[in-house]
Amino acid sequence: MPHIFNNPKRNVMTTENNNDNTTTATEGTNATVHYKGTLEDGSEFDSSHTRGEPITFTVGSGQMIPGFNNAVAGMTVGETKTVTLTPDQAYGDVNPEAQTTFPKSGFPEGLDLVEGMPVPLKTPDGRTLIGRLSEQQEETVTIDLNHPLAGQTLQFEIELVEVTTTTDTDNSTDEEIAT
Repeated sequence: MPHIFNNPKRNVMTTENNNDNTTTATEGTNATVHYKGTLEDGSEFDSSHTRGEPITFTVGSGQMIPGFNNAVAGMTVGETKTVTLTPDQAYGDVNPEAQTTFPKSGFPEGLDLVEGMPVPLKTPDGRTLIGRLSEQQEETVTIDLNHPLAGQTLQFEIELVEVTTTTDTDNSTDEEIAT
């Protein structure tokens, strides 16, 4: 299942914010949160608790889905809240045009093609996208390129663990770090 992720920056030193907002997540601060994500039927699709570590992201940076980011903005350390996100606040609606066909001959011989299986695809610029096999024809398969949670209403239980700010104070080169 998908995983909400953190995209840490290299050569960044994290320090506590010494103003009145030290415990409030605001745009540009780093928020460290524990969360549990569930679908409308209550089934869990992701949890930082299960992985045993919270995630950290910069509020307002676009690293997180919009509704999650907006829910964390304004929270104070120690606060827990539960939010329900409609598809437009999460991974969007299902786009019926986001499909491609692929020849079965392009898969390794003997691979058991199963509907719903993840299929890694390379874009022209070299990025990897993960689609899901959605249908099989005689010579080809249809691959759905929508996010697996597209079209879903999601519920998140979020706990703000820590708020920090970043300052770009480490100008070390890779060679200096290695020595």
